[in-house]
Amino acid sequence: MQKNKTWYITTPIYYPSANLHIGHAYTTIAADAMARFHRLCGDDVLFVTGSDEHGQKIAQKAAEALRTPKDFVDEIVGFIQDPLWKTLGISYDRFIRTTDADHIEVVQRVFKQLMDQGDIYKGTYEGWYCLPDESFWTESKLVDGKCPDCGRPVERVRQESYFFAMGRYQQRMKEYILAHPDFIQPPSRRNEMLSFLDSGLEDLSISRSSLSWGIRVPGDPQHVIYVWFDALLNYLTAAGYSSPNGQFERIWPPDVQLVGKEIVRFHTIIWPIILMALNLELPERVFGHGWLLIGETKMSKSLGNAVDPLELVEKYGVDAIRYYLLREVPFGSDGNYTEESLRLRINVDLANDLGNLLSRTTAMINRFADGQVPFLSAPCRDIDCVLPNLAAQVYDDVKNAMHRLLISDAITQIYRLIRAANKYIEDRSPWKLAKDPKSRPELNTVLYNLAETLRVVSVLLSPFLITTPEKIRNQLGITEPVRSYREALFGQLRGGEKIERGEPLFPRIEESSTPDNENSRDRNTLGRNPRETMGPMTSSSDPKEERPIGEIGIEDFQKIDLRVGTIREAEIIASADRLLKLTVFDGERERIIVSGIRAHYEPQELVGHQVVLVANLKPVKLRGIMSEGMLLAGSAGDILSLIAPARTLAEGARVK
Repeated sequence: MQKNKTWYITTPIYYPSANLHIGHAYTTIAADAMARFHRLCGDDVLFVTGSDEHGQKIAQKAAEALRTPKDFVDEIVGFIQDPLWKTLGISYDRFIRTTDADHIEVVQRVFKQLMDQGDIYKGTYEGWYCLPDESFWTESKLVDGKCPDCGRPVERVRQESYFFAMGRYQQRMKEYILAHPDFIQPPSRRNEMLSFLDSGLEDLSISRSSLSWGIRVPGDPQHVIYVWFDALLNYLTAAGYSSPNGQFERIWPPDVQLVGKEIVRFHTIIWPIILMALNLELPERVFGHGWLLIGETKMSKSLGNAVDPLELVEKYGVDAIRYYLLREVPFGSDGNYTEESLRLRINVDLANDLGNLLSRTTAMINRFADGQVPFLSAPCRDIDCVLPNLAAQVYDDVKNAMHRLLISDAITQIYRLIRAANKYIEDRSPWKLAKDPKSRPELNTVLYNLAETLRVVSVLLSPFLITTPEKIRNQLGITEPVRSYREALFGQLRGGEKIERGEPLFPRIEESSTPDNENSRDRNTLGRNPRETMGPMTSSSDPKEERPIGEIGIEDFQKIDLRVGTIREAEIIASADRLLKLTVFDGERERIIVSGIRAHYEPQELVGHQVVLVANLKPVKLRGIMSEGMLLAGSAGDILSLIAPARTLAEGARVK
């Protein structure tokens, strides 16, 4: 198939029975990041989201509120558009409503076409109905007598209905899925749908005679069209299916359709069969992402555990919320929301890693280069090629990850560059180079590389964050907005830009800001829980962070078994971006220690190094790994350094 001129991405259209929560925001922010990325790459983009406004549940909610259905949904839809999506920076090209005139026209046109060609017929429906999901089920599909999707009770109904003859397309649908392995993503959803097809596909009831709130069946006004059949056709409407100007041919089919995993069946069975019946191309990819969980429970309006995204934005800022949702949840898997993990991401990733990199870089340029980005004046030494070379890798890796819909992985790649730049500061020590006039060319190279890395980062982050890239660029003296992904190629900073230092990008959230969590200081400083990423024991040079410690006797100190060990292996723990799994030989045996030092050390640089470890610390399981000890380290501000003997000692030597 020849690639369309327009890159078309959709979210599900949301049901405005109540205000949306952070789970809905997650889906839409993910789609927004993809749309922004493709615009940055020069694609003509159509990004569509909207509202699914018909159906029995809406009619009931409106009646309870003593409102007409249209008045009821108008208020909620208005809120979704502004302030919710506007505040979260959602850059949709069309917000479609199923009450829009062009959509009503498309639905009735499609219904009539399918009826004329024999794919829709009239009959009587008798079976089980789930009101919250507005879904019909046969006896065999129920789970413990309840809806297999949401687990809630169903009711027996019998009524005259129009049916969509899906059964005749069962084998064709299965063959299509098998022949197009990328159509349903991730692969686990694909397997679920193949299993569903194998269990048998029945014709779908697509009208209601007991309801007035909906689109009328053409030629039979006693029936309204089933809300799901109506809603799925929004993707055709938004692409211009009823437009005579050729827009539809330029746009169709969708490149990516993002949906929650609970509605994958509608979008990968019912929806593509409708398209087959219409003789239209199917979407290139339907991606069923995971849920945002509270504990082990799906976040839900009906369950009353929903989190308001606007409250979080007011408290932490829009970029912090966007970053957290996109980074914390591997796309396609479930994610577990806690406000504690949100604060941790802000403090560790945004305040410490990114914010401090910008603050230190601009401060050093002010101090050592009269406030102007230096011009390059020295040949590139090997150590000074680290950032340019890594930036070239990250440029490709981010692009590849986004094309594969791996948003969290893309952000992880950007943070490889950010953390490498922080390490580069320690390796090159610009404050030492500044003491020797002969080192001025080297110092200029170091400062340029740091400023240019931040400029590259501002481009790479622009699909994900709304205000931060501009703030970075302003402090670097760059007035032009980001216009192209190619601007993320290293070496485009001219030199001579005037530094304009500003407020911290992300002020650190201190304990006083989070009174609801008495242990927040330990968690924010060290990890998701005090033992998990504590890893090294640290001492702080910041008196504000010192905890009062009473005097101890020598007998207390002697209770701690401190030994010298050698790191033999070091590896990244895939599920935890701050942790390393270390194999340490302590003179008697090899032990596994999980340590929260990944932001400060690359695994390969640790192998062979001697360390001091607490050998008699009670073992604890972290991220499924039994950790048998703790390393000692010292910290000062953003710098953390493992404690090691000044001379090589035999493994197992006691520290006294």
